[in-house]
Amino acid sequence: QVQLMESGGGSVQAGGSLRLSCKASQYQRKCMAWFRQAAGKEREAVATIYTMGGVPVYADPVKDRFTLSRDNSENTVYLDLNNVKPEDTATYYCAAMEMMWGPCLLGAEYTYWGQGTQVTVSS
Repeated sequence: QVQLMESGGGSVQAGGSLRLSCKASQYQRKCMAWFRQAAGKEREAVATIYTMGGVPVYADPVKDRFTLSRDNSENTVYLDLNNVKPEDTATYYCAAMEMMWGPCLLGAEYTYWGQGTQVTVSS
């Protein structure tokens, strides 16, 4: 069982920045992803990255604004939200799945989930 501990989140004004962190209890050979769910909307994938290497994959709405990175020494991935917009307001969830070899896909079925952290962007 993989446990995911999220931190970060909060309130920020439009155009600002925020960092989310996700630390995994088991980290090797995993796809680590962030999803978000706004009130009244379906959950959507934001970005994913393979813990063993390679580049992150982003959903179109966040491409060029969000940055997903990893720190393998800390078993942690970071999602930097830059130039945020009110439509980025949502509960953000960290997710993970086992992956022997990359790449990771946004549309895959992720097995493990964090508890979620709220991001609120005011205009």
